[in-house]
Amino acid sequence: MRVLNSNEFSSKKYFIFSESDIKIVKKIIADVERNGDKGVIKFTQRFDGVRLNRRLLRVPESYIKSSVRKIDGDLEKTFRLAIANIERFSKAQMSYLKNFTEVISNGVFCSQKIIPIDRVGIYVPSGNFPLISTLFMCAVPAYVAGVKELAVFSPPRFDGDIHPLILQAAGLLGIREVYRIGGVQAIAAMSFGTESVKPVSKIVGPGNKYVALAKKEVFGRVGIDMVAGPSEVLIIADESANPDYLAADMIAQSEHDLDASAILLTTSKKLAFRVMSALKKQIENNPNRKLISKSLEKNGCIVLCKDMSECVRISNSYAPEHLELVVKDGKGIINRLYNYGSLFVGRYSTEVFGDYTAGINHTLPTNGAARYRGGLSVFDFVKITTQLRVDKVGFDSLKDATIRLAKIEGLIGHYRAIEVRDFS
Repeated sequence: MRVLNSNEFSSKKYFIFSESDIKIVKKIIADVERNGDKGVIKFTQRFDGVRLNRRLLRVPESYIKSSVRKIDGDLEKTFRLAIANIERFSKAQMSYLKNFTEVISNGVFCSQKIIPIDRVGIYVPSGNFPLISTLFMCAVPAYVAGVKELAVFSPPRFDGDIHPLILQAAGLLGIREVYRIGGVQAIAAMSFGTESVKPVSKIVGPGNKYVALAKKEVFGRVGIDMVAGPSEVLIIADESANPDYLAADMIAQSEHDLDASAILLTTSKKLAFRVMSALKKQIENNPNRKLISKSLEKNGCIVLCKDMSECVRISNSYAPEHLELVVKDGKGIINRLYNYGSLFVGRYSTEVFGDYTAGINHTLPTNGAARYRGGLSVFDFVKITTQLRVDKVGFDSLKDATIRLAKIEGLIGHYRAIEVRDFS
């Protein structure tokens, strides 16, 4: 873990896929496109160590429904709290999406119509831990947006089956379509369809680098939410911040994986070294200390800035997935911050709440993508379509300008499409 001066810190970060990774992913996608279920079964055995047949690819609906009865009482309360908060925030977002018609001029009517995506595939990782929260974050806003068909895909790594908690969460959400398929083969199956899998219109949900690269490869044939890189948190703090809180949040981020990054920007040298001390103490008592230590050593740092303006400049340039603002008076700073996935304001607003239960979505842009998009939301599950209606009065008001523009561009058929209607 390093303490740097601001001139030593580079805000440039780009997660690059290797040529060998690209070749592997393209090969798997092509195989599944060509061979369907056979390709899926082959790669599931190769990468997950699970031998399935076509009958076992999809989890029976009765099995999903029965799993709900096995949820522990306290755990069910936890699930329902998370679902309710995500649903409430998603409904609030949805209330700002409206159908409308605007009279542009006499006889020219332009309309907006919100149409839900018909079918969405959700990828739920299940490596070291079952990412139940990912299922909530993807499924709830999709349902609120009006998506009719949701299909969940997760690798069969738990005794040859999907983790029971993922199935229980799916059942609680009312999801009827779940597949024991993970990795690149899941993305390919969602995109092209197989004998057992109906293709989707959009794929959402995080995954490892191969899943991310597969989503990038199939984009265009299907929609995707984003191509995610390693997870990130950047914290802006002044001398008023509690070093134990900051250290805990940096550790929480670093236990994701070796490539996760945790960065603290501060104007206080005293705080920087108090955080270093707090990190050392807290890591010692964490069962994941080896992973955390390696992650912080590789990607973590504390950056000393001359003032808050420099902190803001660096943060906007870095465009973090998660941005925490822990300062005495943040009112004058918040509006100067504009590149982040989600912003967490104040000492009690730990990023972990955003991961699970607060209501905002934890599927967020990484690798600098926060420069041009926000996190997953109901807006990702609808199409904002437009309509045009022109009557004779409107036709007469638009025809001359439209013909002139079409002639300038040399598109003969375009202006003749106007002329043929000019029956006045």
